[in-house]
Amino acid sequence: MVDRHPMTAHSHRFLQEELARLKSVERPKAAKAIEVARAHGDLSENAEYDAAKEAQGMLEARIRDLEAKLAGAQVVDVSKLSGSRVVFGATVRAADVDTGDERTVTIVGEDEADADKGLISYNSPFARALIGKEVDDIAKVRLPGGEKEYEVLEVRFELTGPVGGND
Repeated sequence: MVDRHPMTAHSHRFLQEELARLKSVERPKAAKAIEVARAHGDLSENAEYDAAKEAQGMLEARIRDLEAKLAGAQVVDVSKLSGSRVVFGATVRAADVDTGDERTVTIVGEDEADADKGLISYNSPFARALIGKEVDDIAKVRLPGGEKEYEVLEVRFELTGPVGGND
């Protein structure tokens, strides 16, 4: 049985496109590189052949990884979500109760997380504390240094940008 994990529809499309490119473009390139290296003679001392085989192995591992992620994906279309409760896919603005410092984060799948872009995994302590909360609720986040409290200021549903893409 495949473990199911939530993934935004945007990220699912991105991974499908990457998988298609790896299979249709990169895989034939890797096979050609092996063929060219093999033509150089003795394979026992052929560094070019060894490098091409290693690159092919890494490519095939990435293809298997993507296939597994896509097979286990529970795709969530954020554009179809609504409501006032924090769930997977929500963009949340919250304030530290002690300092008033605000943070805005979007709760996404593990493979989509990028803290620099405000994309946090649904398994992160902050996301786990926020999920299920509504505006004006207090989320208690357990951290190694103790507990922090955040007040939920806003909940909206919009993916903030390309996941995994170059922006």
